[in-house]
Amino acid sequence: MSGTIDFLLPMKGHSERVPGKNLKLFKGAPLYHSIMKELLKSKYLGNIYVDTDSPLISDDVKNNFPRVVIINRPYHLCGDDVSMNRIIEHDLSLIGGQVFLQTHSTNPLLTSSTIDKAIAFFIANNGLYDSVFGVNRLQSRLYFSDGTAINHDPGKLIRTQDLKPVYEENSTLYIFSRDSFAGAGNRRIGLKPYMFEVPAAEAQDIDTQADFDMAEYMYEYFRKK
Repeated sequence: MSGTIDFLLPMKGHSERVPGKNLKLFKGAPLYHSIMKELLKSKYLGNIYVDTDSPLISDDVKNNFPRVVIINRPYHLCGDDVSMNRIIEHDLSLIGGQVFLQTHSTNPLLTSSTIDKAIAFFIANNGLYDSVFGVNRLQSRLYFSDGTAINHDPGKLIRTQDLKPVYEENSTLYIFSRDSFAGAGNRRIGLKPYMFEVPAAEAQDIDTQADFDMAEYMYEYFRKK
């Protein structure tokens, strides 16, 4: 396997809950600049591709990150309900490369160190796992909406730290090969995936304005440390 991989950073112009989210100023620069700078630090960096439907995003990328390749998203793949797997499928039909990491602009706290650790794990264990995706480890008492316990026996209140953990997909990173994507029916999570625990401090995703504000606070706090 090659020592470099290609990065996919899809960004759309429209955001339902935080208008103009990808270009909204985050610590003085457009939000997506944070993750872009971390990708550019990776020792495994091959090409970076930004798939977007927004001329404003495209222009900002060209002006600030000239080595990044723009993929203009076709009209039939625009909209809030389009699966990311369909967008990745389109991108792979246009570009070369064999191994990819896909992340989001809404992960401004994700670091190049964690990205490189995930890639290194994938490369070292490629015979065991065909893909890697970021998760949060949960050791809490969880329930379905009808009150049925998911991961514990309500009659036996053992300590939460002794519960068998469950894992939440956190959309921070997905690593996969062209072959695993096709073999899984054009899905970024393959048939033999590994759940990679991302540090909680880096897994803040931005869906709402409150998330945005919290991420800014956390970004400043951890950079000072």
